[in-house]
Amino acid sequence: MLLKKIAAATVCALGLTALTGCNAAETSNKPATPAAAYAKASTAADASRPVAVVNGVAIPQSQYNLLKQDRIQQGQPDNEQTAAALRDSLINAEILAQQATKMGLDKDPTMQTRLALVKTEMLAKAYLADYVKTHPISEADLKAEYDKVKAQMGSKEYEVSHILVGSEAEAKQIIAELNSKKAKFEDLAKKKSKDSSAAKGGLVGWAAPGNLVKEFSDAMVQLKKGEYTKTPVHTKFGWHVIRVDNIRDLKLPPFNEVKDQLRGQMEQEMVKKVITDMRASAKIE
Repeated sequence: MLLKKIAAATVCALGLTALTGCNAAETSNKPATPAAAYAKASTAADASRPVAVVNGVAIPQSQYNLLKQDRIQQGQPDNEQTAAALRDSLINAEILAQQATKMGLDKDPTMQTRLALVKTEMLAKAYLADYVKTHPISEADLKAEYDKVKAQMGSKEYEVSHILVGSEAEAKQIIAELNSKKAKFEDLAKKKSKDSSAAKGGLVGWAAPGNLVKEFSDAMVQLKKGEYTKTPVHTKFGWHVIRVDNIRDLKLPPFNEVKDQLRGQMEQEMVKKVITDMRASAKIE
């Protein structure tokens, strides 16, 4: 997902002391104790104190915090070893960057182009993340999408095989051979089908109508178990002879098991629409 949940810092998280609970701090009108005042001052000082100073250049705490957040989201543990490694990484990067600047590498046209490109990409990602955050998909929208997909999938799924050829004439010849009982479906598929399923005798496996191209699924659902199409079926892939090997009730996973996946898909579609709409209104020469 483009949007990652980040817990907002609260007043209590910034000023909480070891001796006073959050609720007590909100309700008490008593002046802060010396210990509490010292703790707040210490927290503020830590936030403003640089992670390190390299050749007179301060590495701000904000850089460390951002890097730490990224690493934790990637699965690294939040411990002293990670903290030390992150600090070393920032120091090493600063030393190398300073040396690169001394050599004039920051003036290199390719480097400037790369920096500009990184800035553009980061701003684009930030905009999309903010858009997703400010346009949340409701539970009702998710349920409506689930019901829509459920209707499209149908109530049955089919174990299906097919033979794919390049022309209608070839497909008609295969049907004629099947009608005359001169050849088995599996043998013809292995010999003549252009599809990757040819090696398995044309077997595609279990599929719901909603997962197949319309022309194929429309023909498939008209067949009973063991039947094959008596006329060739044309799709963008070529000409098919389709056989239904088995039929069973379709059991979709319950809404609660797939709603997070649905949310991700709907967010992706929303982002695509935003980009399409913005391109349509942009002046592109």
